[in-house]
Amino acid sequence: MTQAYYSAVLDHPLDDVWSLIRDFNNYPAYVDGVSESEIEDNRRGDEVGAVRRFCYLGNWIRQRLVDHSDLQHSLTYAGLEAIPYPQDDDGPSPAPARYQGTMHLRPIIEGNRTFIEWSVALETEPADPERWKALFASWIRLDGFPRADIGPDPFAIPLASAHGSSASPLGRAPPKMRAPSDVR
Repeated sequence: MTQAYYSAVLDHPLDDVWSLIRDFNNYPAYVDGVSESEIEDNRRGDEVGAVRRFCYLGNWIRQRLVDHSDLQHSLTYAGLEAIPYPQDDDGPSPAPARYQGTMHLRPIIEGNRTFIEWSVALETEPADPERWKALFASWIRLDGFPRADIGPDPFAIPLASAHGSSASPLGRAPPKMRAPSDVR
């Protein structure tokens, strides 16, 4: 098992960020590249066991909400099917991998900001963990969140690839996080 991890400080209050992320079906509201999402079987987006089916850059993916805590400001999801590795020019693609991700928010009192952690545990073949780890790190990384020298909108910064490129591993523009105020 290997793990991809990223953390950032968001220049938004914890309650604003959590109100956006807590609904498991809200993926299109804060990740560019997700064009649609639906919760199967008429379940709520905060109900443990809910399954979301979403379209990410033209690929349909299903995930189950396995843990959700308003008190801890966290949620954990698991991919229902092993995800295939996108085609690239680095030789044979790794075998599909199973995964489970967790997003956890914590308040930063000074400045009324939010610390976000996003990690994904990956079950891969023994020869494949580093390529999978780099790929997932590129998908979950919220690169360039504002410091004094960066832009004012922390959710509008593109996700970056593990190699510092702005190109998506799927060959399309990388997703962007969106600010809670941009969601209507």
